[in-house]
Amino acid sequence: MAFSISISLFYFHLYPSIKEEFIIPREVIERMNGHKGRVVWFTGLPGSGKTTLANEVEKEMLQCGIRCVVIDGDCMRKGLNRDLGFSEADRIENLRRAAEVAFMFVEAGFLVLAPLITPSEFGRMIVRKFFQPEDYTELFVKCSLMECKRRDPKGMYRLAEAGELPNFTGISAPYEPPVQPDLVLDTERFHLQHCVETLADYLRLKIKLNR
Repeated sequence: MAFSISISLFYFHLYPSIKEEFIIPREVIERMNGHKGRVVWFTGLPGSGKTTLANEVEKEMLQCGIRCVVIDGDCMRKGLNRDLGFSEADRIENLRRAAEVAFMFVEAGFLVLAPLITPSEFGRMIVRKFFQPEDYTELFVKCSLMECKRRDPKGMYRLAEAGELPNFTGISAPYEPPVQPDLVLDTERFHLQHCVETLADYLRLKIKLNR
C-alpha cells in the first residue's frame, strides 16, 4: 500500500509541475498545420485491434493532410522502454514514458494515436494527467477475452496459458475496463472499416480549427 501511495504522489503532483513551455507557441504551429493537436489513447485487451485500428486511422488522417503519428506500445517496448519489465512499477513507468512522448507531439501540433493496453484505471488516470482535457480522448477498444483469444494474432495468449509468458494481461494479469471512456469502439461487433470511419469522423470534429 505504501508503495502505491508513493507512486501516486510522485506521478500526480511532481510530473505535471515540471512541464516546460515551448519556444514557438502551439497556436502558431496549429495554424500552420491547419488543425489542432490531440492525443487518442487506445486501451483494450491484447488482440482487441488497437494497433490495427490506429494504423488505419493514421492512413485516413494523412490522406486528409493531417499531421498524425502512431505511438505503438509494442514499438515502445522494443525501443525506448526495452529496459522495463511487467511489474506494477515498470508498467507505470512504461506509460509515463509513452505519455511524455505523446505530450511532446501534441504540443508540436500532431494528432497522436497511442495504442497501448493500459490495463488499470490508475494507469489511465496517470496518462490523462499529462494532457489538458480538450487535448485528450480515452478510447476503449472493446472486445471480449474469448474473441481476443480466438484471434491471438501473435500467439501470445497460447504462450500465456501455457505458463510461458508471465504477467500477461487478460490471463495472469488483470485488465480493468475503463469506467467512463470518451469513446467506445466494439471491434468484435463491428467490422474494421466501420470503426475506422467512426473514429476518423470523431477526430475531424475534435481537431477542427475555429476560424
